[in-house]
Amino acid sequence: MTAPYPELDPDLVYDLLVIGGGINGVGIARDASGRGLRVLLVERDDLAAHTSSASTKLIHGGLRYLEYYEFRLVRESLQERERLIRIAPHISWPLRFVLPQPKGGRPGWMIRIGLFLYDHIAGRHSLPKSHGVNLREPQWGKGLKPGLSRGFVYSDAWVDDARLVVLNAIDAAQRGATILTGTAVTGAEQQGDAWTVALEPNADAPQPAIAAPCTVRARTIVNAAGPWVASMLGSVAGAKRDGAIKLVKGSHIVVPQIYPGDHAFILQQDDGRIVFTIPYEGQFTLVGTTDVAVGEDERARPKISAEEVEYLCAASNRYFERQIAPADVVWTYSGVRPLFDDGQEDAKAVTRDYVLKLGRSEGPQVLSVFGGKLTTYRRLAEHALDDLKPWLAGSGDAWTDLSPLPGGELGAAGFDGFLKQARERWPFVPAATMKRMAHAYGTRLAMILGDAQGWQDLGTDFGGGLTEAEVRYLQTHEWARSAEDVLWRRSKLGLTAAADVAEKLAYWFKANA
Repeated sequence: MTAPYPELDPDLVYDLLVIGGGINGVGIARDASGRGLRVLLVERDDLAAHTSSASTKLIHGGLRYLEYYEFRLVRESLQERERLIRIAPHISWPLRFVLPQPKGGRPGWMIRIGLFLYDHIAGRHSLPKSHGVNLREPQWGKGLKPGLSRGFVYSDAWVDDARLVVLNAIDAAQRGATILTGTAVTGAEQQGDAWTVALEPNADAPQPAIAAPCTVRARTIVNAAGPWVASMLGSVAGAKRDGAIKLVKGSHIVVPQIYPGDHAFILQQDDGRIVFTIPYEGQFTLVGTTDVAVGEDERARPKISAEEVEYLCAASNRYFERQIAPADVVWTYSGVRPLFDDGQEDAKAVTRDYVLKLGRSEGPQVLSVFGGKLTTYRRLAEHALDDLKPWLAGSGDAWTDLSPLPGGELGAAGFDGFLKQARERWPFVPAATMKRMAHAYGTRLAMILGDAQGWQDLGTDFGGGLTEAEVRYLQTHEWARSAEDVLWRRSKLGLTAAADVAEKLAYWFKANA
């Protein structure tokens, strides 16, 4: 089996087995590994294959959560926003948001109070504070319809969600964790003072980490299976089924650039919801998200509906001169959020906070993760390990708040300085490709480009700035096993790649399995 899959030790009893390779699962695995624990993470598909790669790509406090009085969640999220910009500066950076004030929208005084709280609820932070703006000024209002003249500007941050997941997994592995993708947990039962957990290869996954069904032993289990958290809990013998989830689908569309500038917009809608428009991959605009309650049958492969596409187009068209229609959509994606069921009937009002539930009163423990959001994954991991401390003898202290994620050690010069140095070292790499790779890999870029003196030294050119050297790195160090892994999760090159690139990659993976 191609690295980075290690051989499983049949005699090893893991301290912690994490089910789920989304952001919460890998965050817990990283934190636990850094505390000196023996960790195994098992993911049925690819890392970030589901909800964690289908977000709005934001690290944010959640301005609208203030309307639902979720002050603790907003405060923690804003504090985490600061930490993530600091520990992952290559994949996360500040983003300014423009909030136009249309007729019939939330009153100006309400928005000002909300933004004041947003600026101050978390204490000191590094991003610029909010202020009112005249949208007739081109800096903020170019592209908007003429009738919109007043608005506000505030700060949040952008993140590459799928890469955030992968970087946490890399760090966990470097600290000793075993990461198995393409592997399903089919059940767990107590034997003595530990769990015996049944694993089997996922027949639908390319190159599963294991070749045949097997069992492993673990003292504790973390059930971070996302939309499958409730059903997975039912596979753990003797665990209490305490807590329920509400499955809410969020869909996004990507269209050619709607407006100029590098700022985002937050658009109020007549139904009380808000929709973001965000600059995306240089030449596109990302529009989202929706909130639609769904059933369990939509968990694996959720798809945007025609009604959702129409809704997002109309949400944008209400504000921008450049009108968009379903025919303009170049890509869509949808994810199912496993929100903790707090009794709210309206999907947009269901809490985005996380809830951790212990499943045993005695014996080996299982902890299940309900809800959560991308921004708070690191604190969720700390809280999960705090809850499990009585069952994790010898566990170290929390440590992730200051430690950079892999590639994030950019130094005092920051990303711009690092990019300048990279261009000087590898001048043969096209500027757009270099910027993409510098953002994706940070200081790990040298593991791909190394001592190459020219483009030809990087092996097969798949097109669009993707070479064999990069694909081999992704296979060896980032668990990429298919064209989809490379084009839609490790990167977003699928948006601009020629039609035959996926076919070329599929052939390469087959030849290099």
